[in-house]
Amino acid sequence: MSLSVGIVGFPNVGKSTLFQAITKRKVDCSNYPFCTIEPNVDVVFVPDDRVDKLAKITHSEEKKYATVKFVDIAGLVKGAHKGEGLGNQFLAHIREVDAIIYILRGFKNEKIINIEGDINILRDKEILDTEMALKDLETIEKQIKDIERRSRTGDKGATKELEVLNKAAEILNKGVILESQNWQDNERKILKQYQFLTLKPRFYLLNGKQEEISLDTLKFFQKNNWRFLTIDLLSQFELSVLEPEERRELNMPIDMELDELIKEAYRLLGLITFFTTGPDETRAWTLKKNSTAPQAGGVIHSDFEKYFIKAEVINWQKLIKEGGFSEAKEKGLLRIEGKDYIVQEGDVIEIKSNA
Repeated sequence: MSLSVGIVGFPNVGKSTLFQAITKRKVDCSNYPFCTIEPNVDVVFVPDDRVDKLAKITHSEEKKYATVKFVDIAGLVKGAHKGEGLGNQFLAHIREVDAIIYILRGFKNEKIINIEGDINILRDKEILDTEMALKDLETIEKQIKDIERRSRTGDKGATKELEVLNKAAEILNKGVILESQNWQDNERKILKQYQFLTLKPRFYLLNGKQEEISLDTLKFFQKNNWRFLTIDLLSQFELSVLEPEERRELNMPIDMELDELIKEAYRLLGLITFFTTGPDETRAWTLKKNSTAPQAGGVIHSDFEKYFIKAEVINWQKLIKEGGFSEAKEKGLLRIEGKDYIVQEGDVIEIKSNA
């Protein structure tokens, strides 16, 4: 499933450090603006101990995890919507991703250039939002005349489209991003065709030590129900170059805080995980929320969707608790589901088809 998360923020806020830490890939992190020009792109495994537990009870020879594609995008500056800095490239690259992680600088280090001069997380977030909103308004303005012309000819589709775009423009002019609004399905369908930057789901990473982020800032994020994590990316990068066993020997944290960020990115894309497991392989499969059993089959093999008959389904925890399929089947815990079944997070599925 080719979905991607863009890492965005000002120059020198830790975007490339994050990218290196989660991908284990070396990229340019020089201490000057725009050292990243073309996006760095890589695929990252989603940490999931459910794979390990399922593999253990079914004695799988291989384990395969779900993945997320991350895109490290060039730094934005104020005026990007008018082409300042690498603005046009920056905004074009954001248009191509499916979700966004804002990296907001909270760390205090005078040796690292700060293009805004001081640390102010809320101001930086507002600048990023504003630049994207202004670009979205520009997109709307370019489309309005043609849609108005079609609307005057009696095109009912164009009339509805005009109504939705005018509503979007009104929201953006109030300084509110489109993603924060509750859109009806037909409205969202109209908006999505324009790939609006502020319509993309987003998550905020406050880059710094806990003590460097003010309590007022944290309270403001919580009050607005903005999804965020506070992580010191530099220390996480230093941990990432060591294997878990090496970290254990050095009395360093075994678990990476970045694992939670990767999981958040996965959820941000509107994805769930279902599993197949057996002696050959335990595998985590990626599926969009609210997908049916045949669609899950199609993720495994296109013929499984086309020739779907039924699915045998059990929640992963129940399977673990019973110790295997035979034990679960004896207790009648394996359910038979048809083509209308909506796959749930953590389902273990075996597809039956005529393929």
